[in-house]
Amino acid sequence: MGDVPVEMSREHFEELVADALDEVPEELLALMSNVVILVEEDSPPGEPELLGLYEGHALTERGWDYSGVLPDRILIYRRPILRICDSDEDVVEEVAVTVVHEIAHHFGIDDERLHELGWG
Repeated sequence: MGDVPVEMSREHFEELVADALDEVPEELLALMSNVVILVEEDSPPGEPELLGLYEGHALTERGWDYSGVLPDRILIYRRPILRICDSDEDVVEEVAVTVVHEIAHHFGIDDERLHELGWG
C-alpha cells in the first residue's frame, strides 16, 4: 500500500463495511430496494477525495415506469478512506459514516441535508 497512514487488508475493510450495515436499523434495510453495496479500491479518476458514491435512482425518484433496471450501486472506496484516517478506529468511524451517507442517498436525502444532520 505505502501511501496510506493506516494499513488494512481489503478483507478486513469489507468486514467493516458489513459491520456498518449491521448497525443500520432493520426497518431501513428492509426498505432498501434493488441496490448492491460494493467495495472498490479507488475513487474515479480526478476525484481522490471521494469516499463513497451512490449510483442509481433514489427511491423517491422511482415511478410507475421503474422496472427492468440494473441494481443501484453504493460504492465504498477503500484507499481514499484509508488515506484520510490515522488509526483503525478512525477507519471504523469513517466507514460507518460513509455507508450511512450513501444509504441516505438511496432514500433521496441530499448532501446538504446530510451535512445538517451531521452525516456529511
